Amino acid sequence: MGLAIADRWFETERIDDSITLLWEPHVIRLMRCNIWHVRGRDRDLVIDTGMGIVSLRKAMAPLLDKAVTAIATHTHADHIGSHHEFEDCAAHRLEAPWLERPTPATHLVVMDPSGQPGAGMSIAGYEIGDSLITALPHAGYSLKSYVIRPARVTHWLEDGSILDLGDRRFEVVHLPGHSPGSIGLFEAETGVFFSGDAIYDGQLIDELSHSNVADYIRTMERLRTLPVTVVHGGHRPSFGRARLIELADAYLEAKRR
Repeated sequence: MGLAIADRWFETERIDDSITLLWEPHVIRLMRCNIWHVRGRDRDLVIDTGMGIVSLRKAMAPLLDKAVTAIATHTHADHIGSHHEFEDCAAHRLEAPWLERPTPATHLVVMDPSGQPGAGMSIAGYEIGDSLITALPHAGYSLKSYVIRPARVTHWLEDGSILDLGDRRFEVVHLPGHSPGSIGLFEAETGVFFSGDAIYDGQLIDELSHSNVADYIRTMERLRTLPVTVVHGGHRPSFGRARLIELADAYLEAKRR
């Protein structure tokens, strides 16, 4: 497995005066999480933290000038890899135990259920090669050294919990289906919505062992009622309310056949 050395690990895009997107371009599409930094007057948020292959906190240093809370929209490996770098972490109560005791079964070398190399597998139509990354972060890096480190959860979130940044208030919206404790963050004043993996503009995944289609259907019905203006998902580009309704309706139609 001959992988090149990456020039840099993270890419960054300024969305507006208070929101910045970071992502890991050398992680395969299935696992390439959107990492969101939201600047507040008194406190910042980091919404999901990627794979944890390279220090996110170090990469974000120019953005971090005050207290910050790392939010886990859910606890799949591609969203919690760097939570351990933050002293203040929050997750839904159904996901918090997984953040504190992450599964040891996540590897960068792709393995099938029998423990053999699993190149050529696919999940929900996403093709997977023999590795979850397409370049190495630095010379001498061993794929076998990868591990998700536990993070201490300081705030257990529920539906309706409020994250107050001083000049911005985000309400926690419980959105089960993809995982039991998946959440989104909704700012009523602006309509800005961070949706995690509950909805994004791509093939949604509801076939994992802890996914639940009936829950996902109810989540889609709820999402249709949210007065959002822009959706910042856990993957893929952001989109508006009309596209949210299109995506939710497509899922509902597919699952109700």
